[in-house]
Amino acid sequence: MREILRRLLTGAVYVILLLSAVFLSSDAFDFLFMTFGLACLYEYKRMIKLPGYHIFIAYLALWWAFIYIIDNKIPINILMFITISINFILLYYLFSGKEKLFNNLQKFIIGLFYIGGGCIFLTMIPYKDNEFAKFLIMGVFILIWVNDTFAYLVGKSIGRNKLFPSISPKKTIEGAIGGFAFALAASYFLSKYETNISLGQWLILATVIVLTGSLGDLIESKFKRAAGVKDSGAILPGHGGMLDRLDSLVFAAPFAYLTLIIFSHVS
Repeated sequence: MREILRRLLTGAVYVILLLSAVFLSSDAFDFLFMTFGLACLYEYKRMIKLPGYHIFIAYLALWWAFIYIIDNKIPINILMFITISINFILLYYLFSGKEKLFNNLQKFIIGLFYIGGGCIFLTMIPYKDNEFAKFLIMGVFILIWVNDTFAYLVGKSIGRNKLFPSISPKKTIEGAIGGFAFALAASYFLSKYETNISLGQWLILATVIVLTGSLGDLIESKFKRAAGVKDSGAILPGHGGMLDRLDSLVFAAPFAYLTLIIFSHVS
């Protein structure tokens, strides 16, 4: 019971912090996810034993360039192509039988774009014609939270068939289907609040976010298994590290951004 209360309290603080940043100002939201990105990189660096601190400098430079300086579509599309390509490399790593595939340079590049690129695109999602779409980004968060919550609840209640037992023994196929179904239901209600995106587009966006977010969660689980650790960190009592909390969002962000570009809702 004490562990459940600790998880609930930590989760409530995290959600309040996130909501406060979103509704306070776009600058507060940008700063929050820049900070979250640094925390995730620190946990990633320690988990995969990447030496030096160059990755933090590179991340901050990339962040500053793409959030405050660059607004041309060509370099943004190049960054998106690199980030998604790195994510596909990580998918190969996930489904390969090997646990350790990367040298230090590869670890640096992967961390910079997998986490750094993911956080940058997550921050870019709510901007449309220099306006900050609060309900759009909250919708993305809600879809991830609903999927994670109901995948856990359904899996715990009726889960029998393991989804990926060698990487994450507790996840079940039934849980994954349940989380996806509830995320689709949530997208119906989200379409009533963020009307710039149609119901059909919300359903497509939910599908992309749930699929890629679930894969992102499994990829981080494989990193932890290779490192021999239960959590990426201990900054969030009852939840582990910041990367444990954001692994789905970080991986799904460039795919969600690309989907919204296709919908012509992200410039």
